[in-house]
Amino acid sequence: MSSAGGSSRAGGVDLGGTRVAAENLRIGGCSAATTPVERVGFHLVDLARRQVRYLRLSLTDRCNYRCVYCMPAEGATVAPRADLLDFDELVRTCRLFVGLGIRHVRLTGGEPLVRRDVVDLIGRIAAIDGIADLAMTTNAHLLAELAAPLRRAGLRRLNVSLDTLDPERFASLTRGGDLQRVLDGLRAAHDAGFRAIKLNAVVVRGRNEVDLAPLAAFAAEHGHVLRFIEYMPIGLDDTWSGADGQGGGFLAAAEMKNNLVAHGWRFDDAQAAPAAGVVGGGPARYERVHHPEHGALDLGFITAVSDHFCATCNRVRVTATGVLRECLSAPGRLSLREAMRAGSSDAELAAMVQDALLGKVEGHRFAVGEQTYEAMSSIGG
Repeated sequence: MSSAGGSSRAGGVDLGGTRVAAENLRIGGCSAATTPVERVGFHLVDLARRQVRYLRLSLTDRCNYRCVYCMPAEGATVAPRADLLDFDELVRTCRLFVGLGIRHVRLTGGEPLVRRDVVDLIGRIAAIDGIADLAMTTNAHLLAELAAPLRRAGLRRLNVSLDTLDPERFASLTRGGDLQRVLDGLRAAHDAGFRAIKLNAVVVRGRNEVDLAPLAAFAAEHGHVLRFIEYMPIGLDDTWSGADGQGGGFLAAAEMKNNLVAHGWRFDDAQAAPAAGVVGGGPARYERVHHPEHGALDLGFITAVSDHFCATCNRVRVTATGVLRECLSAPGRLSLREAMRAGSSDAELAAMVQDALLGKVEGHRFAVGEQTYEAMSSIGG
């Protein structure tokens, strides 16, 4: 099988036109015959010597919503089903990265809960020795019926996308989503034993900045962690840049804080680390803030544009089709799917991953006038 990602030829591996003999593959200075799990203290690093300990693995590029900051109204082109990683390949990918030192695994989409038999898949991934934290990001449209089975299967944490508590605005932002189904899903998740559920709100100027204070009150009153996410210049249309091309849809975290202060939230005595001990290996910067009526809230901001965190990036993504994306803003060069289907060994795959990470850029390209024209659902979030 030929591909841009790699093919097996007479004991070697062809990576994007560069053939590497299997006997010359290296894993952190060790030969391919030595697997990463045999090396005490081994971990992935990129060219900037950043340790990579967090895998975001997309289960599908399909979604039952069409959120304005994710894809156009008509939807995005999805890959043929045969091109998606199958369950064996998804489990093998997780084992591969755990063997390379990954301890945090987050399952994403598209919408991961639309993947058929997803509960069975969660059970197989949860059984992998070495995963310290198995989480999922979901829009919660299907969560009410799946929360308890997911918890029993071994899923430990949930992030739920929730950009507004206004039903009409929710339907507009998601292009047809049902707010009540999401709220029912949150209740079911709590009843199933999920705690400190993280609510993810992407803030789009002119769309939902009026919802920051209501979301904060809701999260505090229900014991959720809330994260406000700066709208990033990724997408197939120009919603982010606006008509003037100057970031018309973008709202910086500093403005979000000012909005919350105006509604009584106190940051002046905020604790640098949340008292609740928020779990996760992602990029959010947390504070524990207070409101005289609503109480305390663990609040995070993901500031990819206004105050990026590239210097401390510890993440790598694998798309639903098996492409390794070293950076959210850059297209991947390595197809793990093609390498697996070409017969590559785990040691060969590990060497390919490490080699790819040595090409990871030091920082993203998110700036006014620069946009990644891909649907976020195909990247994996």
